[in-house]
Amino acid sequence: MAVRTSLVEVGPLSESVGHPVYLKLENQQPSGAFKLRGAWTALSRLPEDRRRAGVITYSSGNHGQAVAWAAHRLGVRAVIVMPETAPRAKVEGVERWGGEIVLAGTTSEDRLARANEIMAAEGLAVIPPFDHPDIIAGQGTVGLEIVEDLPDVAHVAVPVGGGGLCAGISTALEALRPAAAVTAVEPEGAAAYAAALLQGEPVRLESTKSVADGLLPLSVGRLTFEHMRTRARSVTIPDDAIIEATQWLYEEADLVVEPSGAATTAALRCGALRPEGPTVLVVSGGNIDPALIPTLQAMP
Repeated sequence: MAVRTSLVEVGPLSESVGHPVYLKLENQQPSGAFKLRGAWTALSRLPEDRRRAGVITYSSGNHGQAVAWAAHRLGVRAVIVMPETAPRAKVEGVERWGGEIVLAGTTSEDRLARANEIMAAEGLAVIPPFDHPDIIAGQGTVGLEIVEDLPDVAHVAVPVGGGGLCAGISTALEALRPAAAVTAVEPEGAAAYAAALLQGEPVRLESTKSVADGLLPLSVGRLTFEHMRTRARSVTIPDDAIIEATQWLYEEADLVVEPSGAATTAALRCGALRPEGPTVLVVSGGNIDPALIPTLQAMP
């Protein structure tokens, strides 16, 4: 199962805005990212006969690792369709937990198409990466823990790719701390939620690019969007800010955080996010080789 992760105040961040700023450290999960919460919830809720037949998912990396970990714990087969460009650390994470890796293209649509082919041929149950009630419910436990540990939380910033984490947190806060604001943070080169807000519904971007490889879906989910649209405002940030925050967290806070997980810290440090009151920045994952952190570069 997922573990309860730490909520840690970071002095320099608090001093920069004049009120407490905490990091919710989802890089402490056994699979290295928050995705374990949703993956475990979805797998554990599958009927036993469907679970025994094996599961399949499509993932840029963190959800794949989470599904592989959960399937390993439950003793079932897991096939993980990943992009050809998946970081080595994330490929090794899937392999560590016995997941069967299939590489397919570079986009979420490429992965989905290949996963559907394998699912139909082999009778596997699909565990979607974000747009599913069980996934959203599992990710929402991050919000429950935040409110329990910081009852007067005023603002929560969440990295957004497909939107499962932000949808879950938004739903939890709506129930437990409706006065708290939510900010969805996206790379400028992958602002699918910002585009959906402008259009009033999810839209497909022609392409996405960012050093934050976990935030690159071409669209947010339809279900996740409905959970987010009335609760979460959007800010977008450049890759340079994400890289600076990733390196700052490593050098100054002794935290190994992947660029996707550093997006919320980046939004605060670059001034895109200026919250009022006690604030939580969700650090969504830490699946990166620390040796690569000093060499990170913005996508061309």
